[in-house]
Amino acid sequence: MVVDVFNMEGQKVSTVELSPSIFDAPIYVDLMHQAFVRQLANARLGTHNTKTRKYVSGGGRKPWRQKGTGRARSGSSRSPVWAKGAKVHTPHPRSYVQLMPKKMRRAALRSALSVKAAQSGLVVVDQLALNEPKTRLMAKALDALVGNNSALVLVPEKEAYEGVIRSTRNLPDAKILLAGYLNIRDLLQFDKIVLPLSALDVIQTNLG
Repeated sequence: MVVDVFNMEGQKVSTVELSPSIFDAPIYVDLMHQAFVRQLANARLGTHNTKTRKYVSGGGRKPWRQKGTGRARSGSSRSPVWAKGAKVHTPHPRSYVQLMPKKMRRAALRSALSVKAAQSGLVVVDQLALNEPKTRLMAKALDALVGNNSALVLVPEKEAYEGVIRSTRNLPDAKILLAGYLNIRDLLQFDKIVLPLSALDVIQTNLG
């Protein structure tokens, strides 16, 4: 698969051939869904907690005698049917982690990248560089590259692209991410994927 390579002004400067094993791979919708659900589940903290009768303070004394009052029997003021009482069948701390083999996770990423490539969602640039770290300069560049679409900008490393990273943080419809941290959620969330040739090499090394 051959795609165009653009500069920061949105002008075509060359072409590059993408690895068919990554960008023209079989598309497994079920696998992408499983990887997406797994990522969302693993992001949950699972720290929610409620108090059962074991943990609610008070209620040690029987509110009234068993018979003769005309009222219903009651053994504790901390019963779940009382106000400020305990809770039953409510959530407690737990782990939501879902396991998924690395080969399946990589296959899901290849499927998602293939979908983006088939929908012309990949925008390859020769180099990602700004004269100075300014948000307006990055916004202008993204407008030339992707228009009104939301964009996931991939960079190969943090040190050499610090200015680009700082310039992209405040853009509401863009997110910058290290190519080594590419994930299914971000791939499916954004309309366009902007990646320099150096980031393309990282992806092909990790998923090839």
